[in-house]
Amino acid sequence: MRKILAAVALALFASPAAAQKFEERVAPCLACHGEQGQSKTDNTPSLGAQQAPYVLIQLFMFRDKLRTNETMNEMAKRLSDDDLRTFSDFIARLPKPAPPPDAGDPVRMRLGEATAQRYRCNTCHNPDYSGKENVPRIANQREDYLARTLAEYKSNTRHGYDASMADVMAPVPAEQIGDLAYYIAHLR
Repeated sequence: MRKILAAVALALFASPAAAQKFEERVAPCLACHGEQGQSKTDNTPSLGAQQAPYVLIQLFMFRDKLRTNETMNEMAKRLSDDDLRTFSDFIARLPKPAPPPDAGDPVRMRLGEATAQRYRCNTCHNPDYSGKENVPRIANQREDYLARTLAEYKSNTRHGYDASMADVMAPVPAEQIGDLAYYIAHLR
């Protein structure tokens, strides 16, 4: 299903007619990442209220293939610097992702919170995990995406624009990643 959505999004994005109106150009982004910035697609991040400088950096990295994701590399390759700024500003204005309807399992929430405190996640991502400047918003992000991303930083298979997340994740035990992702995804 994800590949079908990506193919449809890519076809819409590459269409010359779609390039004329921003609303049409952004439609493929919202098809995967959610109409209001809250993704319902497995392992696809919610983008709502993401920090504009962070999004700008990520789009630049996708465009220049400094970060590899076939769909995103293809989508971003035609974007000008002005396009990158326009898309980044748009994403920052989307509503932030809502927390899941349930408060989460209390045991997992305590375990995840203890891990977040021990490794001082709220130092860079803010106490409410809303992010700042080039540090992403992670509060209420998709749990599956968080778990995968944290594991990739730990294994050093996901490269950012600096090595800070790989350094942060290196001492985190792999078995604690699931609870950490659960906690951040269920924040209230």
